[in-house]
Amino acid sequence: MRRMIVPLMLFAAAACQPGAAPLTDEDVAAIRSLTDSYVQASLAKDADAIAAFYADDAILMPPNEPATVGKDAIRDREASVFELGEETREFTLTPVEIDGVDGLAFDRGTWSWTGIPLGITEPITVTGKYVVIVRRQEDGSWLWTVDIWNSDAPSPEPE
Repeated sequence: MRRMIVPLMLFAAAACQPGAAPLTDEDVAAIRSLTDSYVQASLAKDADAIAAFYADDAILMPPNEPATVGKDAIRDREASVFELGEETREFTLTPVEIDGVDGLAFDRGTWSWTGIPLGITEPITVTGKYVVIVRRQEDGSWLWTVDIWNSDAPSPEPE
């Protein structure tokens, strides 16, 4: 939890600084490109390509499971998910807001997945929302440092 709070506090502190440099149009385009390329890598079931979008110390926070810390662990997690054999028919990420200052940004949006999960015979569609914190690297590129998402499905009713 602390690893997520620190980038958020830094982001808030940077935004309050006089003279903080806002994102350029090129920055926003680069961050949006990460999102688009991630979708393609996910549809191709390419765990190595997916890991390339993350910083070495990135944190992945999927719903209903513990956080995954580090690029290598994220790659391994994604590979194990792909090995399960679910059939993805369609996957989209739609950025709603991309903003930031001084090399730290966020991408907030929605997602939709259509496919056939294990144990189900007909395709289903699941929708949700995501937030990704993105950090500019020394070479000027942008990488994801914190990634969290969840579905729009209601919680199960108590028995």
